[in-house]
Amino acid sequence: MTWITVFTLAGSLIWSALSDHKTPANQSNVPSDPPYLNEGKTWVDSVMNSMSQDEKIGQLFMVAAYSNKDESHVKQIEDLIRNYHIGGLIFMQGGPVRQAILLNKYQEISKLPLLVAMDAEWSLSMRLDSVVFYPRQMMIAASCNENLVYRMGVEFARQLKRMGAHVSFSPVIDVNNNAMNPVINTRSFGENPEKVARLGWMYAKGLQDNHILAVAKHFPGHGDTNTDSHKDLPVMNHSRERLDSIELYPFRYCIRKGVGAVMIAHLYVPAIDTTKNVPTTLSKKVVTDLLRGELGFKGLIFTDAMNMQGVAKFYESGEAEYLALLAGNDILLFAGDVPKAINLIKQALTEGKLSQQDIDQRVRRILEAKYWAGLSEYKPVETAGLIEDLNSPDARLMQQQLVESSLTLVRNNENLIPLSVHDSVRIASVSLGTSGITVFQTRMDYYADVNHYVFNRDFSNLSKEKILETLDQFDVIVWACHNVNPKPQDNYGFSSTQMWLIQKLSETKKQVVDIFGSPYALAAFENSNLVSAFIASHNDWEITRDFSAQLIFGGIGTDARLPVSAGKSFHEGDGFTVKPIR
Repeated sequence: MTWITVFTLAGSLIWSALSDHKTPANQSNVPSDPPYLNEGKTWVDSVMNSMSQDEKIGQLFMVAAYSNKDESHVKQIEDLIRNYHIGGLIFMQGGPVRQAILLNKYQEISKLPLLVAMDAEWSLSMRLDSVVFYPRQMMIAASCNENLVYRMGVEFARQLKRMGAHVSFSPVIDVNNNAMNPVINTRSFGENPEKVARLGWMYAKGLQDNHILAVAKHFPGHGDTNTDSHKDLPVMNHSRERLDSIELYPFRYCIRKGVGAVMIAHLYVPAIDTTKNVPTTLSKKVVTDLLRGELGFKGLIFTDAMNMQGVAKFYESGEAEYLALLAGNDILLFAGDVPKAINLIKQALTEGKLSQQDIDQRVRRILEAKYWAGLSEYKPVETAGLIEDLNSPDARLMQQQLVESSLTLVRNNENLIPLSVHDSVRIASVSLGTSGITVFQTRMDYYADVNHYVFNRDFSNLSKEKILETLDQFDVIVWACHNVNPKPQDNYGFSSTQMWLIQKLSETKKQVVDIFGSPYALAAFENSNLVSAFIASHNDWEITRDFSAQLIFGGIGTDARLPVSAGKSFHEGDGFTVKPIR
């Protein structure tokens, strides 16, 4: 038995012991304030009393910092810290050690410790090299395991704290009920508002129980759009009743539970604000009246990145940040022209459009969050052993548990899975979209005598009749579908030849179709009623391929369920439970 076999099977045993599906305590329906509210009053009062107006205004800005850019970028950030007293940084692409060194440098020159954020939906792996990769939220949702999602949040918090970060721009609690959504999609926990709400809160709770501020996004809900707000202003033409029942449901839930922050999306939602070309980010009706007033949210409100075309298409940099502040936002994220925005804010104070109390209330919330995050006793990031700490055995085990628990047996006619391994059963595996034999196929060899084939997705230079003749000698055919197109274009990347072969072979053969990609790709097979089994493996990583092969032969079990519907034949909640063969 090879080392990888010991590792994966041992992980399965550990996972079985840990997976009790129990929800952490403190899940009552009593409304909860954000965890940092009114924290450190003495420290906050002392800092507030020592700050100039310029220093207070500077706290409202969070700018983007990179650890993979040149010295001119570093000098720009240093200038913003020294001369404009910015309150925070959002670190983007780079590497762990490089980022830690820069962060220590920036913190050293800042009069008040900086609030450090990362857009870390699937942890540090979303932005940094040399760290463990984790699945996106839609894959995680398939496990239906709130306890696992909570423990994931705990592990992500550990990694973020080790990097000197205090805020994670997660969870995404958009309800993705639009398969054409180009920007949220698999970043969402799915299409069921209640499930999105519960899993979103478990993720947030795992972060916040370990003093990483969770930011629920993207308010009032970015799931049912077919436009990317990075590129344009999406329009949400739904009634207020519909918004209340679907889009707003997870936000109400998480606010009631005590989520610490909310991010505002760049959307146009006429049911809330009909002012033309005014994105929700700049709408007082959305930020102040709905989120603060109607929903009673008391925590920090972040804008989405202010350089996105959902707002930048209609408003100049600097002006947009100023208008976002007027709308009721606390922290202006990815701020562009900071000096211009500050001048406009000062002008608004002079003209009475903003009051000093408005500024002070925002700054106090920010300082309370900084105190709660431990910044009253700031310590630099220790770079020694950083990479090892981020890639600890616990970090890798969490990756393994998330992948293993999410593999979804969507169809299982005649209980085909787990496959019989009797000598009389002839099995073939067909890999599509790879350049050679994969770990998915080699893992099968641990269980049975399997004949392996590798074809181009378009079966170039081969007639479908010849392939049909080759495969017709087998009893069971396992199709491994790699490099799946995440969007419906070109039938999710499945060729007409492949579809013809599967349909034709279904008449006489038992077949397993394993999709290593978005579960929405199942829609390509909505007319394949004779296919015996479908597996949604959600992504195309080596570890996913390995576990998926184990699932087919009973090395592991599953009770995962589809988090979204796909076409007319596959529905949210579909899935079969199978136990591992022991």
